[in-house]
Amino acid sequence: MCARDHERVERMERTEPDQTGAGEQGGTDGGRPGGPAPGGRDGAAPAPVRTMTTFSAADEEKQRGVRRMKLTATGLLLFVALVYVVAKWAQNSGAGAWAGYVAAAAEAGMVGALADWFAVTALFRHPLGLPIPHTAIIPTKKDQLGVSLGEFVGENFLSEDVVRGRLRAVGIGGRLGTWLADPEHADRVTAELSAALRGALTVLRDSDVQAVVGEAITRRADAQEIAPGIGKMLDRVVADGGHRRVVDLVVARAHDWLVLHDEQVMDAVQGGAPGWTPRFVDKRVGERVYKELLRFVTEMRDMPTHPARGALDRFLADFATDLQSDTETRARVERLKTEVLGRGEVQDLIASAWTAVRSMIVSAAEDERSELRLRVRASLLSLGARMAHDARLQAKVDGWVEGAAVYVVTTYRGEITSLITDTVAGWDAEHTTRKIEAHIGRDLQFIRINGTVVGSLAGLLIYTVSRALGA
Repeated sequence: MCARDHERVERMERTEPDQTGAGEQGGTDGGRPGGPAPGGRDGAAPAPVRTMTTFSAADEEKQRGVRRMKLTATGLLLFVALVYVVAKWAQNSGAGAWAGYVAAAAEAGMVGALADWFAVTALFRHPLGLPIPHTAIIPTKKDQLGVSLGEFVGENFLSEDVVRGRLRAVGIGGRLGTWLADPEHADRVTAELSAALRGALTVLRDSDVQAVVGEAITRRADAQEIAPGIGKMLDRVVADGGHRRVVDLVVARAHDWLVLHDEQVMDAVQGGAPGWTPRFVDKRVGERVYKELLRFVTEMRDMPTHPARGALDRFLADFATDLQSDTETRARVERLKTEVLGRGEVQDLIASAWTAVRSMIVSAAEDERSELRLRVRASLLSLGARMAHDARLQAKVDGWVEGAAVYVVTTYRGEITSLITDTVAGWDAEHTTRKIEAHIGRDLQFIRINGTVVGSLAGLLIYTVSRALGA
């Protein structure tokens, strides 16, 4: 490439990407021939953003190799041209029959070299600058090539059969199991999961989460009647005698409290007496009430068959039945539930629960010896060992992976192929041509050399056969 061309490319790289569009060449519409993009949702794709592909130092070195091969191929063309001239001069001078053979071979070699030069040059630019149809294929058909490449990839690489076959051959389940069974890898996955969990909890705002949790709990509680469930649970508790320990605890605490606060109980009874009764009578009544109350609580504590306990059992059983079948009782429970949930203290409790849970999870995720991380690590090791040896589990994992991959491929095939199409459409035509030529141009020059050699041999063969047949 001459210095003038190099300067022109540098000026082009300094311009805005959308000032030079390959779509303006070859009669394309907006850089996309033949209608909307394959991945368009509404039948009209946005105009691609023009970008410049990087021309690196390695590309410059490859381009220098292309120039050397061009000189070699052109030199070979000039050589056979010189041989042709000398052979024709010798033939006209009566040098002998050999001159005709050499001239025919050289002539056919020139034709082959020129034909292949035209073919190679037509890929990248117009030969001799002439706008010959179907030349400068890469710059003028760049967008169409991008569309064809996207369709080729979509049909041959993003099909369900290809994806399933490839993933099934890889055996992801077995490989993943063997990898996870390594303690070092399990530690790494545990650390990454902990970091991701901490990051997610840090990003979330407490106020947002608290609002969501509070709303979810309140909505769930409002939507579901709780009285029948409470009634069934209470019914089972009473039937199993599970409430008796609670009664034992309450009665024992009541007895101890009465023993410690005898004077307060008697004073309370005396304070409720009429003003016209003598004080000694009030005192005797208070003492009598206290003794009877203490005797009742003591007997109830010490007698599992006390009548009060049986009455309490019958009350709880009847209440459990009412909670399940009595309309009025159920309505009262629902009103109580609504009032409790509506209180600010309850909402604050729900909101504060998230803060406590988040702090606990973050602390556990940061501590390498926490129960959370140890259990996660043990679970990963166990899962890896099972996946490494359990063929059924491997088949399940492979099926999940295949299903997920097929879903992504079939659902977003248009978006994936449009990435190729839009990327190619966004490349600058001239710069892309230079980059492609730098990568494949050296091999293409061998076509010119081979054309020269093969043309010479073909011309020599044709001339020989013609001479042998007396033509």
